[in-house]
Amino acid sequence: MDYIKLSKEISFALRHKPWQYELELDREGFVPIDQFLFALNETKHYPKQIEKEDLFKVIEISEKKRLEIKDGKIRALYGHTIPMLIEKDPMSPPELLYHGTSHNVLDSILKAGLQQMKRQYVHLSMDIETAKQVGKRRDTNPVILVIYAQKADKNGIRFYKGNDKVWLSNPIPPQYIEILRK
Repeated sequence: MDYIKLSKEISFALRHKPWQYELELDREGFVPIDQFLFALNETKHYPKQIEKEDLFKVIEISEKKRLEIKDGKIRALYGHTIPMLIEKDPMSPPELLYHGTSHNVLDSILKAGLQQMKRQYVHLSMDIETAKQVGKRRDTNPVILVIYAQKADKNGIRFYKGNDKVWLSNPIPPQYIEILRK
């Protein structure tokens, strides 16, 4: 079983195109595991028969920890691009969070702040290294932004925990953003 390929298929189904699998996510993005397995196996988007144990294995070996199984249901924790807003419970963030980005959008961010773009939430990192990895997707030498998360939270910007390395938020105005000086 190619668990990396399966992980991408699961993420695609839960984060981006659940309707292609005839899935209906609840308000928190969950779908019953039995329904999910039936959909994946029935639609033949993935060539092999998938069992519940395969889902647990994907979650276990994943470095990015994008998926969660709870109470017989599965969901993607973050990265949704579907029209329906996945509801999250606000949480108090750490003092600082980080965001890796490319040089060509830096001026726009410093003027208008961080926007969620095609996703439902702004994605932030717990540490500089994770922010660098994310930023390198679009720039070989990304700019790392420091986000004054607690200050923003105190002024009404909502934050949500994605996983141990990723936080989500509503748009971040520029007054809470600073370029990390090396």
